[in-house]
Amino acid sequence: MQRFLRTLHEQRWDDHRYYHQSRINQTLHLISACSFLVAYVWVFFDPAVASLIAWGVAMISRQSGHFFFEPKGYDARNQCTHEYKEAIKVGYNLRRKVILHAVWAAAPIALWWDPSFFGWLTPHEDMWGFWRHVGWLWLWLAVAALVVRVLQLAVQKDLFTGIVWVTKILTDPFHDIVLYHRAPLHLLRGELLDPGHPRAG
Repeated sequence: MQRFLRTLHEQRWDDHRYYHQSRINQTLHLISACSFLVAYVWVFFDPAVASLIAWGVAMISRQSGHFFFEPKGYDARNQCTHEYKEAIKVGYNLRRKVILHAVWAAAPIALWWDPSFFGWLTPHEDMWGFWRHVGWLWLWLAVAALVVRVLQLAVQKDLFTGIVWVTKILTDPFHDIVLYHRAPLHLLRGELLDPGHPRAG
């Protein structure tokens, strides 16, 4: 258990220091985290709607912070290049995220083209039915994305690393609220980048 918690802490620390230096990104992660928590509760009542919240609000706000606001140049604080960070990224780096989001965007297009989604679904009868089907497709995409990356990590490194990573991903919303709840205040003060702090723990 100590090894698990230590590895989880290391993955979280690396993710924070390498990929969350922008206060705008941190603020968007706070919005994302709150949205994910709503989705976590909603999944027990209506998984399709929970998926729409998770992908349509939480993931869009989360990933737009990474794509548009996070610095991509040389990281002087951590003394490494952006290419190095992308190469050692345990989870989905930007290249993998582009592929994932291309599939995400293609799902509703494919459903619009074929309402049965190649025979997998009962064709929808109205727009709400369409979006409910989209929600289910996105939910299965999320499950597949987690499983595929765990298997990739099991092959590239070991299964332990993959299990720690998926635990980190599923618990990130709770951790992000703790970590970034003051980010909007920093933004209001005009602070665009996190000045950094010594490693805790």
